[in-house]
Amino acid sequence: MVKVAMCNFIEDPGSLRSFALEHGFDGIDWSFDMQNLPETPREATCWVRDLKMLAPLEIRYHCPFPQLDIGHGDPLEQRHAVGVFQRVIRLISKAGGGYLTIHVGLGRNTTRMLSWETTIERLNALVRYGEKHNVLLCLENLAWGWTAKPNLFEKLVRLTGAGVTFDIGHARACEAVQTQQYACEDFVLPHMDRVFNAHVYHDEIEGMGHIPPGDVYDIEARLDVLMEAGCRWWALEIREADGLIKTRQVVGQYLQAVAGYPEIRSAAQH
Repeated sequence: MVKVAMCNFIEDPGSLRSFALEHGFDGIDWSFDMQNLPETPREATCWVRDLKMLAPLEIRYHCPFPQLDIGHGDPLEQRHAVGVFQRVIRLISKAGGGYLTIHVGLGRNTTRMLSWETTIERLNALVRYGEKHNVLLCLENLAWGWTAKPNLFEKLVRLTGAGVTFDIGHARACEAVQTQQYACEDFVLPHMDRVFNAHVYHDEIEGMGHIPPGDVYDIEARLDVLMEAGCRWWALEIREADGLIKTRQVVGQYLQAVAGYPEIRSAAQH
């Protein structure tokens, strides 16, 4: 069964839980703020305690850390990035979580300072580190950079063993799809059994951010891809209430419409 999640855009855990349950969400896609990561064992314990207030909602985790790259050409920058992600993995493990989404090249407009070989080496090692802590590390496709090109995204996933977080808005916005060199589903087809999370919204527009769908037709083809891949975690990545509620309604309409097709429903239950 597909679980529909929302972002933690409401700071107070109690209010976040109430909003989620009121509007029919099954979980929280928790984005960390690098400036407010727990520093001490006591802070980590308090953070885990606060998360327990969100029960019975499932929680998965996301690191939208701009310009923090494990494949940076500068060894100091590289070690710092690896250390931060390892710290986050330990936090998630302490909270009993099982999934973490990260990025390559987030917040950059060039890859000149990044090393392709080092990125693969460090991502592979971080995937193994996650496995030791029972955390499955997933790589998200972006609207720009290496992960915005389906052929390079495929290599990063295949050569490192990472899972996939398929961002359907980034897929639509990236140049590779806009120029029709690739289709959105090309981010998914090479690794249909590795798509564990999805970020769902219609489009990403510079200066406007994430755009909600106007209706089911805006996103249904991409949702079909998620269903076929057996992806059961759909995080609606809209961080304002009206747009989020509208997106929840659209996704609900889609799920109701496909409920009569057992071959799709069973795929989503994997």
